[in-house]
Amino acid sequence: MAWGWLSSLTNFRGFFQGGGMREIDLGAHTIKSHGARVARTHMHDWIILLLLAVIEGVLFAIHPFYRFVGEDMMTDLKYPLKDNTVPVWAVPIYAVLLPIVVFLLIYLRRRCVYDLHHGILGLLYAVLITGVITDAIKVATGRPRPDFFWRCFPDGVGNFTGPWGDVVCHGQKGDIKEGHKSFPSGHTSCMNFLPVYFNIGSFAGLGFLSFYLSGKIKVFDRRGHVAKVCLVLLPLLVASLVAVSRVSDYWHHWQDVFAGGLIGLVVASICYLQFFPPPYNDDGWGPYAYFKAREESIPNSNMGHSMNPLHVEIRETHVANQQTTRPNGNNAYMYEDSPPSSTLDEMESGRR
Repeated sequence: MAWGWLSSLTNFRGFFQGGGMREIDLGAHTIKSHGARVARTHMHDWIILLLLAVIEGVLFAIHPFYRFVGEDMMTDLKYPLKDNTVPVWAVPIYAVLLPIVVFLLIYLRRRCVYDLHHGILGLLYAVLITGVITDAIKVATGRPRPDFFWRCFPDGVGNFTGPWGDVVCHGQKGDIKEGHKSFPSGHTSCMNFLPVYFNIGSFAGLGFLSFYLSGKIKVFDRRGHVAKVCLVLLPLLVASLVAVSRVSDYWHHWQDVFAGGLIGLVVASICYLQFFPPPYNDDGWGPYAYFKAREESIPNSNMGHSMNPLHVEIRETHVANQQTTRPNGNNAYMYEDSPPSSTLDEMESGRR
């Protein structure tokens, strides 16, 4: 039974169908046929996305708040200065490129440009919005990192002759600046260009991918396939391991990682729900735009295309009413299949 179910993983169409849902007109909305239209419709969204990237760059360039750090506070800030376990170049690969590759593979199967476009747009929004929120908080709080002492005093000789016994750092300016950006963790929440943002990328990018997969493979179809749950939780496991590495590398306190992961997941869920139904919904396998385009194409479709069941039912009811009623010579209506209701009897009596 397990092997039989695992073999069904190769059939994405089976995942997209849940309950009485059917894939209708899949392959009718490709990049070639509808790509330009989708791009024009969401042009303002891409412009705002670029604006968010500019804001993110400005926030990164701003010096964080240099809060008071006394000698007695150095007990928790003397952890060794280490390199990142997860290299910087890996962040955009696992947080952005990997989800996009998944979106492209599903597009090759379904040929739905709405799904591809909204997946990429939602992912980028999740990452950038999380990055802006995280950087804004970092700049405002200026919490020192666990390895702040060695950033401030590379030679190990402390200097606390500042006002009220504050530190007087003599380390490199870049290291000191980064040393005041501990809260919240960027690695955990989203993706950016420096190691400080690894946490951001983990839960914003991989969290979005987890939501996306849960809708595509119908995790909440009430059939009890635990293997589907494992597949959906895999991106979150990777994100959690990256978050743990930020603590073991002494770049963040555990509170920083927890807050960064929470921000990334919340923003990823909000951005996902802007374009896709909830994963537990019967229509969770496709974006809102696909269902809207399908409904708009129904009046113009030929007999070979599938029609909305509700539309068909209403139309059949209307035709049946026309066939079961016909006017007699006195302009009164005679019912062939069923007698008129009491309300109609009263109306007929009143007119007579």
